Amino acid sequence: MPVHLPIEELRAWIRLSLEPGLGPVQARQLLATAGLPHDVYDQSAAALSKAVPEAMARQLTHSPDARTVASIDATLAWLAQPRHHVLTLADPTYPASLLDTHDPPLLLYVNGNPALLSRPAIAIVGARSASPAGQDNARAFSRFLAGAGWCIVSGLAEGIDAAAHEGALQAGPEGGATVAVLGTGIDIVYPARNLQLAHQIAEHGALVSEFPLGTRAIKHQFPRRNRLVAGMARGVLVVEAARQSGSLITARLAGELGREVFAIPGSIHSPLSRGCHALIRQGAKLVESGQDIQDELGQPGGNTLPRDRDVDHGKSGRQSRDHNADHSRPDRQPHLRATKARAAAPSEHAPASVPARVLEALGHDPVHVDLLVTRTEIALPELQAALLKLELSDAVARLPDGRYQRRQP
Repeated sequence: MPVHLPIEELRAWIRLSLEPGLGPVQARQLLATAGLPHDVYDQSAAALSKAVPEAMARQLTHSPDARTVASIDATLAWLAQPRHHVLTLADPTYPASLLDTHDPPLLLYVNGNPALLSRPAIAIVGARSASPAGQDNARAFSRFLAGAGWCIVSGLAEGIDAAAHEGALQAGPEGGATVAVLGTGIDIVYPARNLQLAHQIAEHGALVSEFPLGTRAIKHQFPRRNRLVAGMARGVLVVEAARQSGSLITARLAGELGREVFAIPGSIHSPLSRGCHALIRQGAKLVESGQDIQDELGQPGGNTLPRDRDVDHGKSGRQSRDHNADHSRPDRQPHLRATKARAAAPSEHAPASVPARVLEALGHDPVHVDLLVTRTEIALPELQAALLKLELSDAVARLPDGRYQRRQP
């Protein structure tokens, strides 16, 4: 469990992380020079100016402004709620894997079980606009690895990230669970369509963020999120990725930190395979199953889930989708808010035509009609009619074994 700090010491940590104009590098320099945050605020301007510019040193000797005080008070109110935690750099439960990176955050906000941040972890990342086959692969790899005791870390984005979190949750309460690293404040879910998934993760795993409460989604924050995903994991698996993508940034950061990088190969015709193929050419390990990763990294050190006093241990076994829904109602986590993506979610558009849905579900690899029924949830007669229409328009081809494949333009 995190250390319970005296209130004034906790206020000093929060203030230091919120100090206007003070970057994280300067904040760590102050800590290295003066000690803990409350020691920083006891220093004279002359002493502080050895670590920061003179104007900042004078600012630190004054009382915080009203906006900072309000943010500190809001954070303390958030911390008063069950399963809400803040880990500081000085906390013995701060994840050691992040201390090994060159810029560990001063604070980590955690909603859920903070012990999970120190579990042996594997990151699974990939394209937001993932194919159905890619999402199936992410779930399958995640479910297997979580079942073997690995904590699955990802970024709660649409597509591969969301599928990876879902697969880990499907491994049940005896698995390694999942941690979602947010690019927003801990109280905001982005994208909005993953709000229910975030409730499940907060209930059975952990949400974590380095950003202050109320921080909304801004583009430049997501590479910072990616460095935490890479830093927390022993290895990173890229499932699908275009040549220019955030997933490749995560993989590069992982390589720079000495983590293993894995990639799943795909169709040579799919643009979402090109990033993975590029990684493999650069030395990433090609994997075809979760066991390939397990063989490379070894056992995670047991599959016992770290528990804290807030976790309900009474749930049993593998959870069905309906069972998960029972424990992820929005009213169970009222402190989470959703931020909508700038581009409308698919559910906010007019429904796609049946042939278009079928074409999207096909992906770029041969697929049997039974799997298409599962992916699209379209009745078999209607699905077959759509496939015939696509076949006549040369959009898809029926293979000799009865499977269907998208034709390349």
